[in-house]
Amino acid sequence: MDYDVMAVFPGRGVSRLTVSAESAESLVAAPALQGAVIVSSRPLGQRTARGRRGQFPLPLFTRQMLSLLKAGLTVVEGLETLSEQDKGSSTSVVLGSLLTHLREGQSLSSAMQRHPEAFPDLYVATVKASERTGDMPEALARYLVFHEKLADLKKKIVSAAIYPVLLMTIGTLVTLFLLGFVVPRFALVFADSGRNPEGLSSLLFAWGGFINEHAVGMAVGAALTVAALVGLFSLPAVRASVAQAAWQVPALGERIRLVFLARFYRTTGMLLRAGIPLKTTLGMVADILPAALRPGLRQAIADIEQGQPFSRAAESGGLTTPVALRMIAVGERSGQLGDMMEAVAAFYDEEINRLVDTFTRLFEPLLMAVIGGVIGGIVLLLYMPIFELAGNFQ
Repeated sequence: MDYDVMAVFPGRGVSRLTVSAESAESLVAAPALQGAVIVSSRPLGQRTARGRRGQFPLPLFTRQMLSLLKAGLTVVEGLETLSEQDKGSSTSVVLGSLLTHLREGQSLSSAMQRHPEAFPDLYVATVKASERTGDMPEALARYLVFHEKLADLKKKIVSAAIYPVLLMTIGTLVTLFLLGFVVPRFALVFADSGRNPEGLSSLLFAWGGFINEHAVGMAVGAALTVAALVGLFSLPAVRASVAQAAWQVPALGERIRLVFLARFYRTTGMLLRAGIPLKTTLGMVADILPAALRPGLRQAIADIEQGQPFSRAAESGGLTTPVALRMIAVGERSGQLGDMMEAVAAFYDEEINRLVDTFTRLFEPLLMAVIGGVIGGIVLLLYMPIFELAGNFQ
């Protein structure tokens, strides 16, 4: 397979060439790329990834920019290279704007601030701090690790939810098929026999007849209900109310709090390691916290302004756990608060992964048992009157 490869060669700069290889991973062993740093590669005939719906591909941009900087290119040369690679795309427009502002004498972070839709505040702050310390490659690498950790956690939670949702969907469809199609046909058998089912079986046949007669109306009603729910959940006030209700559930609320605290610790640690002051860092991470934790963060900032250490301020604001409090206090005493915050985040990422795995192992068999019980109950109620009829004929 032929690949369109952009690479940096020592002494030659950036080159774009076509290389034949069995896979993208084997490109590094290609003779034409010996000693080069591969910036990007894609099979010929495929378009370069540009993000969903025109969204700026920030992780891809960061990874490519990091490769170019490590290869010895300047920021301007790196942006020119990437802009040329994505020529004609929305990504190229953003990169062209960055280049224009840089040539006007502005810093890269100032240029990025003009594009909040592409570069979030956390990213801009990381770049701004690296401009003061001169370690932009390290800052970009740190942001990539941060992004990948959050993406892995999100992927883990979403993956754990897919199978239960699929089970519930299939179970609901099978149940509706039994009630709306199979049950009415059994009802005809009993109508011809002149006997009416009794007890729960009579209720089952009544429900089956209702669903069969109003199938179209119920389908339209279900579609309208789903559309209404989607519209309601798109409203920030409704999402906030649902989230607040979830926080009130004892076991669930504590797990949700742990997820957001782990994200808070990781983001704070990354910004502190980038050289951003603690007070500025806490103000920047406020948006990643849910409404239930923001008052505690504001209280913590006020306590820090009054001279209290971060560990005590975070504890009074409800932003710690017993383990996190001890580790943060150690980080303060050793002068490595940023590293310790990231260590706390890693600890709780593992804890969250264990919780997700435990939930999956317990909930999925339980859900299958419930669905099997519902379907088995319907079948049993269908055949019980038949058994009674057979007994009467003996």
